[in-house]
Amino acid sequence: MSEPQLLVTDLHVAYGPIKALRGVTLQANEGQTIAVLGANGSGKTTLLRAISNMLARQQGSVRINGADTSGVRPHQLVREGLLHVPEGRGTIGRLTVRENLRLAYDLRPTELSFEAALELVFARFPRMKERLGQLAGSLSGGEQQMLTLARAIVNRPRLLLVDEPSLGLSPVMVDEAFSVLREFQAASMTILIVEQNVRKTLSFAHQGYILRQGQIVASGSGAELLHDPAILSHYLGAG
Repeated sequence: MSEPQLLVTDLHVAYGPIKALRGVTLQANEGQTIAVLGANGSGKTTLLRAISNMLARQQGSVRINGADTSGVRPHQLVREGLLHVPEGRGTIGRLTVRENLRLAYDLRPTELSFEAALELVFARFPRMKERLGQLAGSLSGGEQQMLTLARAIVNRPRLLLVDEPSLGLSPVMVDEAFSVLREFQAASMTILIVEQNVRKTLSFAHQGYILRQGQIVASGSGAELLHDPAILSHYLGAG
């Protein structure tokens, strides 16, 4: 049996004396969507940052596509097929929409030309064509989220880490963001999503993990967790 595409084992991360992650172990097989849920401060963002090597690990390992990623620079992981969409969009405000997309493409060019990749973006997000020469920092919150997800269209990652994609969005734009993620899922992209919209996320994920004070306290299929009122109320405050 082949190794999972993402394998996190006994991961410990600290900010000085504060232990943010304490022995986190999880995995994602190729094409799976994995949700990590928990209250604010539970360590969700820290987990994604540690997986993408933006934070140092005290202990434990992260393996992607069967290879240990210790010492690998974040930009090298991007070239290997990892794309991390951080909380707060992560677009470069002083660059235009086109320049943001070009940067994502150049980090991991595909068999398509950049112009052909842009056409795929425009087919999904027509508004991006209208905003192509506009500074990313001047876009609305919803448009910035479109741009963030459009980077995944041109980059075509094998493993997508998404941190709070619905943060600050209107209900209509939340539905749009999840619609795009479902398209990525249908294309067999492996997705690890951190999100506070519990019901929408669990209805979308194959597998879910509940993180509390830096530790995994429950796990199961998305459907199992979604229909377990004890877990929803005790760990997530969702009745």
